[in-house]
Amino acid sequence: MISARENSLLIQTPEGISFSFLLAGPVRRGLAVLIDIACVSALCLIVGQLIGSFRVVSSDVARALTVFAYFVVSIGYGILAEWYWRGQTVGKRLLRLRVMDLHGLRLQFSQIVVRNLLRCVDMLPAFYLVGGLACLLSRRAQRLGDFAANTVVVVQLDRAEPNLDQLLAGKFNSLRAYPHLAARLRQHASPLDARIALQALLRRDEFIPAARIELFAELAEHFRGLAGFPAEATDGLSDEQYVRNVVDLLFRPEDLTRERHPLSAASRAELPNQSVASSAGTGKILSRISRCGARVMPPENPYRRGAGKDRTGRKQFPPHFEFPAD
Repeated sequence: MISARENSLLIQTPEGISFSFLLAGPVRRGLAVLIDIACVSALCLIVGQLIGSFRVVSSDVARALTVFAYFVVSIGYGILAEWYWRGQTVGKRLLRLRVMDLHGLRLQFSQIVVRNLLRCVDMLPAFYLVGGLACLLSRRAQRLGDFAANTVVVVQLDRAEPNLDQLLAGKFNSLRAYPHLAARLRQHASPLDARIALQALLRRDEFIPAARIELFAELAEHFRGLAGFPAEATDGLSDEQYVRNVVDLLFRPEDLTRERHPLSAASRAELPNQSVASSAGTGKILSRISRCGARVMPPENPYRRGAGKDRTGRKQFPPHFEFPAD
């Protein structure tokens, strides 16, 4: 029986951080292949013109060199392009696709060589029939070369990130006076919690007044349950101001010169066994936002190169949480 197709690849780092990549489907990959075939044909045409001079010596030698050159160009093009562009060819770059390791590790040169050498098998008997059928029948849209190299092809999504400096800068945050409680909050708040709170702040003007008050009351109650700050830190704060201060703690690290990415603090806050469904409070808030008319996008992450390493010493990709533009 054929396994159900997966639309995204979920990866969990050794630190327990989960993030996902959107898998590329057969149609999009097929279009990328057509572009790459055009590039290979153009290169082979140039090489063929250079080899044409050997026909004066022997037409058989010229034909043999032409066949050999086509093999070298077609295989070498994929290997060199994917290695130089870290998993991309011309076709993949145009269609925003990228080859990556199945476990989110850095793509190795040996994996690139294996998947491109097996391209000859995927092309049999013609028009990528074997590779196309493998993509259609596999759960992660993998061709035979991907199975052998332990790779997948993912879609790179460019999403606009909110300007947190404009949203949060220049406002005093009384919760920062308690760094141990702020650290506890980052530890227990999931990326989805942080996303919901940020979306609520960005879209607060879209809510009717009663729904706005009720939503931020539920958000504030949820975050107070994760880390209890003393009364002197919260006196005089409305629920909306409290949520704004929490978002400031989650998305903006203490040392902005050392760590500029606004999402890094929240992305490292997820616990090893934490999931979206594990928090009843999160589900309740999601329902509230839905009734208020705002959209909360599911966590979805594009491929990014990271500098960290996993337990085996190989480079690991850090999580990257992004938000849709209004």
